[in-house]
Amino acid sequence: MITAGRILLAVGLLATSFSAALAGPKAVVELFTSEGCSSCPPADAFLAELADREDVLAIAYHVDYWDYLGWKDTLGRPENTERQREYARVRGDSRVFTPQMIVNGSRSFVGSHRGEVSDAIAASELPIPVEMRNAPDSTIEIRVGANPTTTRRRTTIRFILYKRQAQVAIQRGENAGKLIDYRNVVTSIRPIGMWKGPAVTVSLPAREVMSGEADGCAVIVQEDTGNGPGAILGAAELNWPQS
Repeated sequence: MITAGRILLAVGLLATSFSAALAGPKAVVELFTSEGCSSCPPADAFLAELADREDVLAIAYHVDYWDYLGWKDTLGRPENTERQREYARVRGDSRVFTPQMIVNGSRSFVGSHRGEVSDAIAASELPIPVEMRNAPDSTIEIRVGANPTTTRRRTTIRFILYKRQAQVAIQRGENAGKLIDYRNVVTSIRPIGMWKGPAVTVSLPAREVMSGEADGCAVIVQEDTGNGPGAILGAAELNWPQS
């Protein structure tokens, strides 16, 4: 577990080179999906394609509200359902459904509508540069760049752990008999700091981060609206070496 006491926070520009870092994407696509939803496999396949793009951070949140249909989602988490509901509250509508894709924390689409999502990605630009790397001191180093004119809202740096691949043989429910491959399945999302305009660097103990079921991580810089998560201003991801 990552404890507050183990998070090292430093403010200011670093002289350290981030040559090993992955450049931040132009768009973040969050898919809310379920193993128990017959409409979801096409969106899951689309997300897998997006996950292979260097200019997109594509992650999947499995929800639990379809479990009553006869199949309990093996990857579902109630906190994922709550995040989707928070997005709906912020938008001021009741659109909580699967498959739903949220682009950059603000635009909602049916997850299988490839054209609409692709157009939204093409028109996207994240104004805050974010970099991640495996640092020599056995930490995961996250640098959020400066941009003092971007926002005056409270803005949180959130750290995401995910499983790059998961294959599930679904035995009951609407997708009974299907073997489905999932990509970038979120296992946790947590705040690790605040961004207020100047550059900020956060270091996390790599050994603790890599000790669980996840094998990839990402960071998003996201506005807080008071009712829930708002626009995503920057992002980066990092897959650690396989043993």
